[in-house]
Amino acid sequence: MDEKKAQWPLFEPSSDLAFKPVPLMLDQLLEKLHLTTPLNILVLAPHPDDFDAIAVTLRFFQQRGDTIHLAVLTNGASGVEDGFAGAHTDEEKTFLREAEQIASCRFFGLAPEHLRFLRLPLDDNGNPFLDDANRQRIRVCLQQSHADLVFMPHGNDSNITHQRTYALFRSVALEDKLSLWAVLNQDAKTQVMRTDLYTPFDEVSAQWKAQLLRLHASQHQRNLNMRGHGFDERVLAINRQAGAARDVAYAEVFELERFE
Repeated sequence: MDEKKAQWPLFEPSSDLAFKPVPLMLDQLLEKLHLTTPLNILVLAPHPDDFDAIAVTLRFFQQRGDTIHLAVLTNGASGVEDGFAGAHTDEEKTFLREAEQIASCRFFGLAPEHLRFLRLPLDDNGNPFLDDANRQRIRVCLQQSHADLVFMPHGNDSNITHQRTYALFRSVALEDKLSLWAVLNQDAKTQVMRTDLYTPFDEVSAQWKAQLLRLHASQHQRNLNMRGHGFDERVLAINRQAGAARDVAYAEVFELERFE
């Protein structure tokens, strides 16, 4: 995907989305899409912490007994302020970010064997290459997880790594003629998206999610330094705004895309 010329949508809305324009609440999803249970779910996280941005939705599936796999595509080293927790080199920053993700997954309750760090090769700007080698790494994740649902940030995003995560996935899904649903979540830098699905949640769940987000201490401190509020509030502010549009306290929102 050309980062300067990419335009959205990159696909035509699926005819399977017959429920538009009224978004589904999460507990309506399984019946409406005729999904069998238990489900296999793959989360393609561009960076350490993208999993946590949709943690309330993922907890719903975990509590149902569905299997969740998390693949973190990049090391996220560029997101660590130099000298934070004594980290100066990319190697030290990578270790720090991955340790934060391991801690948050432990808090969430994700089985350790279901977390993998891909460390995809990056270009000079810190974004994964759109090449056959990286596509193959994504292909292996999809094959091994037998995914029914694949979660990732929406591709219509100013963050190039988010764009390329979607592009790598979509290329493999189309080439391999996979049968699955992509579940594309709203992020702080999402530009425009269609809302097909949302997960409402209350203050108790918001506080649980805030604890999870604060385990990414490097990102929490970076947000405090740059924006005057923590990483938890940055994410929850998006959820609060999405919830207000639906008369609930908070919501995680998603666009659905069918592949078959």
